[in-house]
Amino acid sequence: MKTAEAVFSSNFKVGAYPFYETLRQNDPVFSMGQQAEQNSWIITKYDHVKELLKKPYFIKDQSKLFTQPSNNEDHGKIIAIFRNMMLDVDPPDHTRLRKLVQPYFNPKTIRELGPRINEIAEELIKEMKEKDGPVDLIDDYAFPLPIIVISELLGVPAEDRNKFRKWSNTILEAADDMAADFHEDVSAFIDYLSQLFEKRKANPKDDFISKLLLAEEEGDQLNRDELYSMIVLLIIAGHETTVNLISNTMYALFEHPEQFKKLKADLSLVEPAIEEGLRFYSPVDFSTARWAEDDTDFHGKTIRRGDLVLASLSSANRDEEKFKNAGEFDITREQNAHVAFGFGIHFCLGAPLARLEGKIALEKLLTAFPEIRPAQQPGSEPDWKHVFLLRGLKTLEVSLS
Repeated sequence: MKTAEAVFSSNFKVGAYPFYETLRQNDPVFSMGQQAEQNSWIITKYDHVKELLKKPYFIKDQSKLFTQPSNNEDHGKIIAIFRNMMLDVDPPDHTRLRKLVQPYFNPKTIRELGPRINEIAEELIKEMKEKDGPVDLIDDYAFPLPIIVISELLGVPAEDRNKFRKWSNTILEAADDMAADFHEDVSAFIDYLSQLFEKRKANPKDDFISKLLLAEEEGDQLNRDELYSMIVLLIIAGHETTVNLISNTMYALFEHPEQFKKLKADLSLVEPAIEEGLRFYSPVDFSTARWAEDDTDFHGKTIRRGDLVLASLSSANRDEEKFKNAGEFDITREQNAHVAFGFGIHFCLGAPLARLEGKIALEKLLTAFPEIRPAQQPGSEPDWKHVFLLRGLKTLEVSLS
């Protein structure tokens, strides 16, 4: 059985699925061991994961359990960004924050973005057609498409979009290893947003940032720390997971040529192919952290107050008791109630947008390049990013014709 050190290691992604299968069968509420007085747990079975994500006594706000003093003003600002993030708070704050942004992400509003997402995909495909030799599908397509979409929604100037890639990568990688430039990058992110907020206050536009600033001015809805947190969350969550959705699904199709052939012959299968991509190579490997608010028994194990608990979404989505032939990639799968977007009150706000972007991205790509294929030989080991919470490829080199 693997230890916590192995789970957080750089090569864990390669052997993760056999590990999850072993846990589901032998130790579905798995203790990774104790540090100081805190134990860490991984929950792997589908039904257990949904139960964990729904139970209110597994909380997101760790300030209810631990003190986080900071004598450094800049460090305190950074802590406030993450402490006030909608993803990391509980009701009633979570309810208030989600209600504030939910109207901008409802299915009807997202459907209206379809024509613009189509235009962006076509522009990126035109640029790829002008290149000689293989292209990196992530750098040239899967990354720019969602970052352009979320930037336009928020009102971020086009010339500034690429700054967010480094900043968001630094934040995500900090979950595994606090990089030397973490504070520098997050401070730069905050400084950038501060300047952008001042510009929008002086000259409001029809964008999301201007609307959130108005909500802040009206009071009782959003404070400045929450405003920073919301924008940081939307920028990171609004593109990073969709990058993984597009590239992971394409990689799975390359791995399963019979399924790829079926999809190219019938593009009406794009939507179920996206759902199967979400299940098979879930863009979010683990839910964000939860803590036990009190001692509790959970399926035969005693989880103590203050213990860290993680739900393995990837494992739940390969649970043999929930999915027939769970280890097979099948774009015609009919019963596909995966939990790739989470479950409960923290269900991914951007799920409709991610699904639409994925659908359009695949339709446009396969229409423009029906002979697209991996530049590497089949069977080559994928190079997964070392980000504990997520599953995404570093690169995906493809030949377009």
